[in-house]
Amino acid sequence: MLTYRILGPIEVQAGGEPVEINGTFQRTLLAALLVNHDRLVLTDSLIGELWEHNPPRNAENALQAHISRLRRRLRSVDPDEKSARFLSMPSGYRLCLNDDAFDADVFTHALLDVRANTGLAPQDMIARLRQALTLWRGPTFGGNLGGFICQAAAVRYKEYRAAALERLFDAELKIGRHNEIIAELSELVESESLNERLCQQLMVGLYRGGRQRDALAAYQRMRNRLMDELGVEPSPVLMKCQMAILAHDPALQPRPVTSAARTEARGESIRG
Repeated sequence: MLTYRILGPIEVQAGGEPVEINGTFQRTLLAALLVNHDRLVLTDSLIGELWEHNPPRNAENALQAHISRLRRRLRSVDPDEKSARFLSMPSGYRLCLNDDAFDADVFTHALLDVRANTGLAPQDMIARLRQALTLWRGPTFGGNLGGFICQAAAVRYKEYRAAALERLFDAELKIGRHNEIIAELSELVESESLNERLCQQLMVGLYRGGRQRDALAAYQRMRNRLMDELGVEPSPVLMKCQMAILAHDPALQPRPVTSAARTEARGESIRG
């Protein structure tokens, strides 16, 4: 059975061994079909994905040739089509996948399950989210690949990853693991694109660890980045967190984890 991975460089594996997919066109085509698996992708959309505004004269024939090459390559390592089937339709193509064959599906299902299970204990939530986050090996598709279809999917999965991280650190802070996550959060705040929620969580963690000055410095760095890159001030929520730290607000300290607290939806307060 083949498995398909896009949470990092695009990869196909057969029994844990990599399957070479040659050429940018082939990888882009596979990526566009994967992120729309089990749905029809119109021929015109795939032509735009491969060639953008400069399609060849016989674009439909060229696309069909690439589809045939990709289908043959996958069949050469999966002759019984146990993991995926290409369907040619009058107006486009569809790639049908089996469950658990696609890393992005495994990740998003895990996130949705955690969201839906409001009674999940923080420790269990942490374990599930950390397991799901191990699927990420780098930027979606390894960086730039394809046109609108791939780029929109990359943005979508990046947002899912950010949501998983925010929920993870909410749970870590809830059970008092602020010191354990400071290094991880610090790296993420520097590398993620202006994620104010992660910055807020870092500030709370630093403050709880007795590092008020570092917490305020983290706020100032985020403010400077927001002003330099977007020309805007931090959100009211982040400003409120800074003011709470300056005032030594008792609400910043962790609360005992009770049964009621475990069933709360994801909080938006400064408590983290």
